[in-house]
Amino acid sequence: MLVLILGIIIFLGVHSVRIVAPEWRLAKMEQWGDNAWKGLYSVVSLVGFVLIVWGYGIARPDAPILYEPPAWMKHITELLMLFAFIFLGVYIAKPGKMKPALKHPMLIAIKTWALAHLLANGDLASLILFLSFLAWAVVDRIAIKRQERAGLAAPYIVPGPASNDVIAIVIGLVLYGLFVWKLHELLIGVSPM
Repeated sequence: MLVLILGIIIFLGVHSVRIVAPEWRLAKMEQWGDNAWKGLYSVVSLVGFVLIVWGYGIARPDAPILYEPPAWMKHITELLMLFAFIFLGVYIAKPGKMKPALKHPMLIAIKTWALAHLLANGDLASLILFLSFLAWAVVDRIAIKRQERAGLAAPYIVPGPASNDVIAIVIGLVLYGLFVWKLHELLIGVSPM
């Protein structure tokens, strides 16, 4: 469990710099340059992500079960995950009509992913992982709203053509298909179906 918690702290910690120290973040980006900042950010994020995947894999088999979701709840999880991947596709693709409407599709994808997995998993390791990400995404969204009002974040995304929405949906469907087919089992060790 310690490896999982350490991974969560590192991963969400680096992603929380924008929340707790937005001016410091902007100053460092200006001082070091975008590439150096993004490089450090990426390396720390990758270390945290690897620790999360590894730690979850170690902790999950022995984690105490706090509740056992009904079997039908897994179908709701699968449906929610389809939407989570579409929101991720919207984040990845160039703006269409959906990205400006959603405003922060990555945060919506994270909240949907976390909620979906909380519905399907009742062990302590899962609760720690998914509640951490859900809480972080909620706090990050609140922080972004405050930063937008203070002029520290861009509040508006210029809409693009609807064809970009189609591309976003296709990206989401392909990623969903890959995860259902093999990637979830390869990364997490459990088939999602």
